[in-house]
Formats: sequence, structure tokens, C-alpha cells
Amino acid sequence: MYYLWVFLIGGFVCMLGQVLIIKTNITSARILVTFVLVGVALEAFGLFDYISEFARAGINVPIVGFGASLAKGAIGAVKAKGLIGAFTGGLEATAGGIAAAVVFAFIFGLIFKSKTKK
Repeated sequence: MYYLWVFLIGGFVCMLGQVLIIKTNITSARILVTFVLVGVALEAFGLFDYISEFARAGINVPIVGFGASLAKGAIGAVKAKGLIGAFTGGLEATAGGIAAAVVFAFIFGLIFKSKTKK
């Protein structure tokens, strides 16, 4: 049953992104930022953990989960370090994901040629 929820929730998140790409003039970068901000908002209001309990990787793996991790790290660091934690906590919590994204972006940038949306 867990796999079904992961598939349905993750598929729904991906479907929303695809619908936004096809039906609107919103660029992929803005959709990406929107999904990160949705994750931050869900974590800030304390809703992300409830969704994550039944959706598991379906919500944690897409970019929404990355936004929630940024927010969770920043909130925890603010409690521990004060205001400076708001700037450092999110990066500390997501350093592995950021490093992987940079490395893979570099590799794929060498292999493929990018195209802009018309």
C-alpha cells in the first residue's frame, strides 16, 4: 500500500508540473521555485510531516521535499544559533542534495545542449 501512495502522490506532483508547463507560459525555472516555496510553506505551517507520513517518498523526493528540508534546517538552526541560523541552517540541512545537483548539472551540461522555451 505504501508503494501505491508514493506513486499516486509523486505522480500528482509531477502531473501538476507538467500541466503548468503545457498549459501556461510559466518557465520551468519559475515552476521549480514555486514547488520549492510550496514545500517551505508546508513545513512552516507544520503540514509537511502529516503529508509525508502517508505519501513518503512521493512527496519527499520531488522538489517539494527539498523546500521542506530547507525550511526545517533553517527553523532548527534559528532555534539553536539565533538569526544567523536563518541563513545557514537551510544550506547545512541540504548540502548533500545541493552538491549532487551541482555535480550532475555539470556532467549533463557537458553531455547535452540546452534549449530555451519559446
